[in-house]
Amino acid sequence: MCQIFLPQNVTRCSVSLLTMSKTSPQEVPENTTELKISKGELRPFIVTSPSPQLSKSRSVTSTKEKLILASLFIFAMVIRFHNVAHPDSVVFDEVHFGGFARKYILGTFFMDVHPPLAKLLFAGVGSLGGYDGEFEFKKIGDEFPENVPYVLMRYLPSGMGVGTCIMLYLTLRASGCQPIVCALTTALLIIENANVTISRFILLDSPMLFFIASTVYSFKKFQIQEPFTFQWYKTLIATGVSLGLAASSKWVGLFTVAWIGLITIWDLWFIIGDLTVSVKKIFGHFITRAVAFLVVPTLIYLTFFAIHLQVLTKEGDGGAFMSSVFRSTLEGNAVPKQSLANVGLGSLVTIRHLNTRGGYLHSHNHLYEGGSGQQQVTLYPHIDSNNQWIVQDYNATEEPTEFVPLKDGVKIRLNHKLTSRRLHSHNLRPPVTEQDWQNEVSAYGHEGFGGDANDDFVVEIAKDLSTTEEAKENVRAIQTVFRLRHAMTGCYLFSHEVKLPKWAYEQQEVTCATQGIKPLSYWYVETNENPFLDKEVDEIVSYPVPTFFQKVAELHARMWKINKGLTDHHVYESSPDSWPFLLRGISYWSKNHSQIYFIGNAVTWWTVTASIALFSVFLVFSILRWQRGFGFSVDPTVFNFNVQMLHYILGWVLHYLPSFLMARQLFLHHYLPSLYFGILALGHVFEIIHSYVFKNKQVVSYSIFVLFFAVALSFFQRYSPLIYAGRWTKDQCNESKILKWDFDCNTFPSHTSQYEIWASPVQTSTPKEGTHSESTVGEPDVEKLGETV
Repeated sequence: MCQIFLPQNVTRCSVSLLTMSKTSPQEVPENTTELKISKGELRPFIVTSPSPQLSKSRSVTSTKEKLILASLFIFAMVIRFHNVAHPDSVVFDEVHFGGFARKYILGTFFMDVHPPLAKLLFAGVGSLGGYDGEFEFKKIGDEFPENVPYVLMRYLPSGMGVGTCIMLYLTLRASGCQPIVCALTTALLIIENANVTISRFILLDSPMLFFIASTVYSFKKFQIQEPFTFQWYKTLIATGVSLGLAASSKWVGLFTVAWIGLITIWDLWFIIGDLTVSVKKIFGHFITRAVAFLVVPTLIYLTFFAIHLQVLTKEGDGGAFMSSVFRSTLEGNAVPKQSLANVGLGSLVTIRHLNTRGGYLHSHNHLYEGGSGQQQVTLYPHIDSNNQWIVQDYNATEEPTEFVPLKDGVKIRLNHKLTSRRLHSHNLRPPVTEQDWQNEVSAYGHEGFGGDANDDFVVEIAKDLSTTEEAKENVRAIQTVFRLRHAMTGCYLFSHEVKLPKWAYEQQEVTCATQGIKPLSYWYVETNENPFLDKEVDEIVSYPVPTFFQKVAELHARMWKINKGLTDHHVYESSPDSWPFLLRGISYWSKNHSQIYFIGNAVTWWTVTASIALFSVFLVFSILRWQRGFGFSVDPTVFNFNVQMLHYILGWVLHYLPSFLMARQLFLHHYLPSLYFGILALGHVFEIIHSYVFKNKQVVSYSIFVLFFAVALSFFQRYSPLIYAGRWTKDQCNESKILKWDFDCNTFPSHTSQYEIWASPVQTSTPKEGTHSESTVGEPDVEKLGETV
């Protein structure tokens, strides 16, 4: 039968533990993996329940192996924690994630494209260290004052980086590798340059990788437990918890959820075919996995968003990204608390766009540069007197003498209060979006001019979006959603997330559209004053208090939209097709004639890529041979190799291929989760070399391992100045450049002795603000809502 299509949990293995002592290869037990196939009455089937010995044989139990693991732990601690206090200034995206930790401590609301867990951890560590939020993490190169516990905050990702290395060792043991192979592969991860760099700073990647590694380990342990035992339940729940933690750190964790899901489907297929498993137990397998892998992670994910919302209770720069309903729950918000309910002729109103974060219909005494040259009409995100419009009858010659409600279908004009110009449209193209189906919107008029038909708009209430029966017939503040149809041309008042040029303060464009997405033509009245109504007597309305799930849903809608919008070019961005080949890195920091440049260990990186490629070719070749009637190897070691390689390469694919579908900025560090799965696959390549290819000549495999590690260590040592911001010379730098690695060798001196000369006084050359930082969500200012750093 075809071993490459069998689930991991059908194998039986009792792997002996190689120790650090001089154990002879001949002492290693052979054929320690079992595959049990029973003959049923009608068909043979695979017995899927693991034997009780399997989990024990794949665990770290011997004293000698514990010493190996302890040695790896110390090695990882030395590499990850070495001189973590240097540099003593803000590095790369510490600008953002240190800044977010600050806002947690201050309790001010912010917007970011990532879930909150890792940021909450940094805030918690910073708070424990006495960080008061005064230091702003404003730009790369800003030096930390003494009262900022940045070293303690960096210890968190460093420690989690160490934990990831240990998890890799335990995962490989749980999936059937021998200790020597686990030790080698773990050592390669310890000295993997990119992973070392990413774990030294206040960045989200190290916590995320740790939780992904915890998920993979827990799942591999779960697969080798006897079903429905205490250990089976424990590892099952541990997998679900780890999944929740991974997804709560970065949405990349959702790809890990998909990986678990696909392998679970694989496993359940064979469980259904196992005639020794009753229907009741099959049902139990389905239910327990569904609860552990879907319900538990979802609950954990929502819990951290609940904490996020409980901590961020004050109005902050992120409020501009949210709806008024959401912002009304924040302390110190500027959202109007109450408004007269009934809107009528003569009402002084502010009108908000419903489906973008652009804000209020706005005009100011500045003219378009081009087009009609008339007064600008825009969307503006902040409360301002230029947002106020007076509702007028389209053909009235006198002011109303009593309250006249604004009904569905009525024709009106909107008069800008401060400039006395009317909302206006005509058959001219807008200043930015020069589409045939969009017309310019302006404010037009002058003293003594009674207006013209191009000022007329018809109110059309969106009954399905308005919240009360009365709001579906008459326009009511907050409760009624409506469209404004231009009476002359039939176009609808429209806005989309397109910024006007600097001459319009980069505010959001407003047009009149005959086509386009209908929700972008929805509006509602936020504030309403009318001379014939009294707030003390007449009905008033306010924003409803949103539920937790409504707030979470809105947060996710904004996160998704902002993430998609991170499309600006970045000098160090790279395309996913270049990542497996390590074609270029990222400059993280440059100062004091030192540099931090994010680049991987090419020895490990390229070997992982080659291993995946070669196994893929082997897989296709094996399937073709099988279709032609040739058999498959039934060797237990080869069987386990095929299964584990399929599992881990599937993880590599699921974390890598979605990058090709993303239109946002992408960077080399987005490949790290895929690389982790690739290194796990590489471990099984080493295992097949050690336990199968050179089964009887393991001195050869030991020699290969020592040589491979020596080359990888040499690469790590050579490029370590780019990890630790160490001393390097210009010649050493230039000699180390390969491919498109664009670290700046002019940063370094001709001789290392010059560092001593520069030591006093210190000379600095700080990069321009934002030059090297990955774009995320910026802080909207008065005129530039949502501009990214």
